Amino acid sequence: MTIFKGVFVILAVLLIGRLGWVQIVWGPELAAQAEEQRARVYVDPARRGEIIDREGNQLAYTMQARSLTVSPMLLRDELRQQQDLQMRVDGENVGKSPEQISDELDDRVQDVLERMSREIPEMIEDAGAVAEGSEEVKDEEILDKLEAETSYEVLVRNVDPDVAAEIAATFHGVAADHQDIRQYPNGAIGENIIGKVSMDGQGQFGFEASADSTLSGINGRSTEDVSTDGQVIPGTLRDVVPAVDGAGVELTLDLDLQTYVQQLLEQAKSNSQANSAEAVVLDVATGDVLAMANTDTIDPNGNISRQLEAGKDFENKTISHPFEPGSVAKIITAAATLEEGLTTPDEVHQVPGSINMAGVTVKDAWDHGVVPYTTTGVFGKSSNVGTLMLADRLGEEKFADYLSRFGIGQPTGIELPNESSGLLPPLEQWSGGTFANLPIGQGMSLTTLQMASIYQALANNGERIEPRIINEITGPDGSVRESAEPNRTQVVSPETADTVINMFESVTQSDPSGVQSGTGVGGAIPGYQTSGKTGTAQKVDPNTGAYSQSAYWITFAGVAPADDPRFVVAVMVDEPTRGVEEGGAGGQSAAPIYRDIASWLLNRDNIPPSPPDEELKILQAY
Repeated sequence: MTIFKGVFVILAVLLIGRLGWVQIVWGPELAAQAEEQRARVYVDPARRGEIIDREGNQLAYTMQARSLTVSPMLLRDELRQQQDLQMRVDGENVGKSPEQISDELDDRVQDVLERMSREIPEMIEDAGAVAEGSEEVKDEEILDKLEAETSYEVLVRNVDPDVAAEIAATFHGVAADHQDIRQYPNGAIGENIIGKVSMDGQGQFGFEASADSTLSGINGRSTEDVSTDGQVIPGTLRDVVPAVDGAGVELTLDLDLQTYVQQLLEQAKSNSQANSAEAVVLDVATGDVLAMANTDTIDPNGNISRQLEAGKDFENKTISHPFEPGSVAKIITAAATLEEGLTTPDEVHQVPGSINMAGVTVKDAWDHGVVPYTTTGVFGKSSNVGTLMLADRLGEEKFADYLSRFGIGQPTGIELPNESSGLLPPLEQWSGGTFANLPIGQGMSLTTLQMASIYQALANNGERIEPRIINEITGPDGSVRESAEPNRTQVVSPETADTVINMFESVTQSDPSGVQSGTGVGGAIPGYQTSGKTGTAQKVDPNTGAYSQSAYWITFAGVAPADDPRFVVAVMVDEPTRGVEEGGAGGQSAAPIYRDIASWLLNRDNIPPSPPDEELKILQAY
């Protein structure tokens, strides 16, 4: 008896010691593990802010949806257990061998999987519950996922929340996971600017990428305990952090105009058989980007892979692909020499057919002897020789200063990713040949947006305003956030700017005799005064490293109307082989595209006609 008591005491001491060790030493760790096993952290995704145009038209918005998901291996195990229990309840396993029961269980589970693969697509199709742009839901694909040797599969994405909840309640093991779908209701229109988001909701391209932190918001979180069978334990909700939705952004874009410009460029590319075409439209008074378009823009709602194979892309070439502008940049030389008082619009210059600049001979695009061009005529006729004669008066340092004032070789600061600064050699690296090229728009490169910005400055009384794409940002609480004012640069005086705009009306001027006609008569708009400049820049032949005699960038930039500037339109067509108008008509000029865009705007906004010009500007003195 004494021995028994001793053994009992020893066992009691050991048990008490063990219990104490578990509670005191292991207790905190075990409690933490238990809590970790019970606790579930739930993420409440923030709603991504919408993007609208200046008139409130939706460009991108987020639609709530669900993804139907399963754990295939666990699902099949649980279905097998259910069917085994049902066979026992129904007595259908009596008298059968284990092998027979196993085979029948396999068949029953397979029947359930096949029924799921048939009925889930039917339920979705009957309800029309898959978002636009989603892939077709196929029975065989769902069955393949249900039979997969994996622990997680997405059966269907982008399902309406109500239908997804019904499917999850109908079929064991199917979960309806929260998913946000980014919608682009206008397809390819403006997609080069807007960009898109990835499957996980992060900005990938365009404004969606550059403004990702503004649009995305901050996800919310909460913690709650669940029992072993997955039921929520009441009263355990804690650590609740509410989601903060992303801000909405109103862009300066005009959707109607963007649509028109994009379609017009596609037609021009087809008509001219060019590699590509681009255009930018700015509001003169604010620098706002009203349209920014290039050809071959991808449709985010379509099959991305096929479109990429067909040569379409997400790039915004109007800001990322610089080119040599050619004569369209001669307006800088004109503005600089007028501002410095080195010439007047009516001064007559005896312009020869060629000029030698520091050992480099430059000719005009047409053969001629000495011609008495006015300063207006030098630019209206686009004489390289006359332009360099004026630039020589200005000198390299002064000319470099004006290039800087106009923003050449500098990013515009537009709120979009991948903007190029273009290319401008620093003054200390200039040679005689450099100064023979730059004043006529060769030897430097700029983007279509930079080209438009030059003309915006002159149309806006000589003040260049950094172009902007964001009009307004509205927080999730409805408050409007203050935006930094764009930088402004007074490039030339208002008087000089007005003189230049007036002088460059000669470019679209038509004279029945041809003597006083400009190089861009295709840009004229009946009833309105227009001002602008044509450009034809030789591309560099990659095989020789020299300028090509057959491959060109064709440009035009202009102001409408010239007497009361409202809009700037800049256009570039890459390697056209014929005209941009229907059937290849219109000559190798971008002026007709400018004319069509400007005409559309003047008509849409009911801009009153300009006072008629009483007489032609004199380009060539008699």
